[in-house]
Amino acid sequence: MLSTMQDGPLLLRDLVRHGEWIYADKKVITVTPEGINEATFFQISKRAEQLASALSKIGVTSDTRVGTFMWNNQSHLEAYIAVPCMGAVLHTLNIRLFPEQLAYVINHAQDEVIIIDSTLIPLLAKVRDQIPSVKSIIVNGPDTEGLLGPTLDYETLLSAEKPGFVWPDLDERQAAIMCYTSGTTGNPKGVVYSHRSMWLHSLASTTSNSIGLCERDRCLLIVPMFHVNAWGAAYTAFMAGTELIMPQMFLQGAPLLKLIKELRPTISLGVPTIWNDVLSVAEADPTADLSSLRAILAGGSAVPRHLIEAYRDKYGVDVIQGWGMTETSPLAAVSLPPYGVPVDQEIDFRVKAGRVVAGVDIRITDDEGNDLGHDGKTIGEFEIRGPWITGSYYGVDDPEKFHDGWLRTGDIGTLDALGFMVISDRTKDVIKSGGEWISSVEIEGAMMAHPAVFEAAVIAVPDQKWQERPLCCVVLRPGATASPEELRDFLAQHVAKWWIPERWTFIDVVPKTSVGKFDKKVLRAQYAAGELDVVTLTS
Repeated sequence: MLSTMQDGPLLLRDLVRHGEWIYADKKVITVTPEGINEATFFQISKRAEQLASALSKIGVTSDTRVGTFMWNNQSHLEAYIAVPCMGAVLHTLNIRLFPEQLAYVINHAQDEVIIIDSTLIPLLAKVRDQIPSVKSIIVNGPDTEGLLGPTLDYETLLSAEKPGFVWPDLDERQAAIMCYTSGTTGNPKGVVYSHRSMWLHSLASTTSNSIGLCERDRCLLIVPMFHVNAWGAAYTAFMAGTELIMPQMFLQGAPLLKLIKELRPTISLGVPTIWNDVLSVAEADPTADLSSLRAILAGGSAVPRHLIEAYRDKYGVDVIQGWGMTETSPLAAVSLPPYGVPVDQEIDFRVKAGRVVAGVDIRITDDEGNDLGHDGKTIGEFEIRGPWITGSYYGVDDPEKFHDGWLRTGDIGTLDALGFMVISDRTKDVIKSGGEWISSVEIEGAMMAHPAVFEAAVIAVPDQKWQERPLCCVVLRPGATASPEELRDFLAQHVAKWWIPERWTFIDVVPKTSVGKFDKKVLRAQYAAGELDVVTLTS
């Protein structure tokens, strides 16, 4: 028997319509070098209609790819609305890619229009003669140098149009947004999100068992809007009435701490390296005020236990760990403790990668693809499926990544009966010593709890006896000192004895990927080239 329920498509335009009506006066706050700019949801929606009209006049039609090369700001949000709602495809370009990778993704996606913040023009200018598909470049801000050749001015285009663009009826499965992986191995791969997948992802982000974004929230959006659609927050904001604070290029600990104190966000989204920096600045500033925050959502890499404990104990802020990837839109698991867990045991759940959210299915498998169950002990590779999980890459055949309707994540760990994931490593980073796995993630988390350590990254290096052993690369806090022997003895209190590295090196900074994750391939290359000063402990 078929139901008689109405069957309207799930389109982003309807989230926007809802937000501009129900939450018309909610604000988007953009931080600029000159001060604070504010606009309401209603104003932004109307400006997005003007942008859609302007884009139509320069030839943007259904399926045209429109790239954005922008900071987190109001104009970027307007493009987030205008491009997919008019039926075209938004392609968020990573401003931190190497030039050859930037040219590759623009050409691979066949972008025809790029909207760029004027402060980023020098970066795009490096590849302007290598991106022949791009017919028009729209500059948000003054273009005084002419480095890109002829350009169009963003505000001039909008001022020539009136609100009232009619968002068309679309197939909910139609492409809305493209985002490319960060390309840590090989060329970046494109993931195409549909209106339906983003609508459902936004809905999941509003549930109290995940991020719980709602009308009472004001969200400081530190995660870049080019990084998996700012973790979906832009569309969730219009669905839930959540105000947004856009920090643009002010992403260091000191300016972020100032923003939190003055603009009073209730929640903020960003990678652990950012939160480590904010904490370091806050601990040295007796006027630091994080009291407005109900939670911090940290994701992109493992959140160390000490970081979660420090925010909780010193500032009363819950750190929520989220797990996902470009291919998962990205929300897939969130580390909220189960109801009824004693307060003193909550941390044991917060340090896990996350608990699977409703709407997606997760399992672990062995090398042959067999399901290993969820006993919380057996280690395997995580595979995932669901309505906002990609089933393939754009224009690239990669059968090794997809298995029997499941996405192979490349993350290795355990899954328990309550749906909590513990990630031991990435398949490309795993350390296999004497036939047994060593978790670089656990060693790093334990090491960063040492008071002298700011960051620590662990990589596998060849070993004549054990095939591979861990090398611990340590960044000390300013003014701090510690010897390899001292760090080894500290680590011995927290991990298995045979996990403890014999090899140690002190470095100035851990290399980062374009989205703020530890870039271990750089460290491996530096070790292989003999560029690291390694101390080997014999006892």
